[in-house]
Amino acid sequence: MHTNQELIDHLVRSGVLRSPSLIDAFEKCDRILFVPKELHTETYGDYPLQIGEGQTISQPTTVAIMLEMLHPRAGDKILDIGSGSGWTTALLAAAVGQNGLVEGIERVTSLVEYGRRNLQKVQIANASIELADSSVLGKPGHLYDRILISASAPHMPTPLFDQLKPDGILVIPVKNSIWRITKDQKGKIDAYELPGFRFVPLITPS
Repeated sequence: MHTNQELIDHLVRSGVLRSPSLIDAFEKCDRILFVPKELHTETYGDYPLQIGEGQTISQPTTVAIMLEMLHPRAGDKILDIGSGSGWTTALLAAAVGQNGLVEGIERVTSLVEYGRRNLQKVQIANASIELADSSVLGKPGHLYDRILISASAPHMPTPLFDQLKPDGILVIPVKNSIWRITKDQKGKIDAYELPGFRFVPLITPS
């Protein structure tokens, strides 16, 4: 695949990218703007790419699967933990629209700056990326409609459940599975597991 449209067509044909809002987000947020220049010839390959500091920009198929599981809606407030290159932050910001908000947090200082520069390339105004507090996971005391984590946790980080609003959704890799955690109006938690993936490890609180 050599163009963004060819990548999108591949994701749609394979059935992992379905929602009109997410298809539109992939069209607006070309992956080449989030990939290091030396890897531009590999931009549209359906595999992860190194972005430095031992981190990657995830495989497009995996990103599409996770975002479909997250089901972002117009106007949602979303926390993107481990924003990395900023690609998922930008995709989510495009999906939720100008009335929505996406807060990206990243523990690697150089990637915070890298992600911010990449957001500027696509003129995303309803998203931010900040340096994560290394002593906690997420942003305790804040509430979100959706929370996305793109690195693999060693176990289910239950403190994040308290950062979900009622009817909220958390999508997170745990070991080699992607989990979709839902929270109903009464605070009851339900979980769905999709196995068979590989991710870089999540940097947990020190």
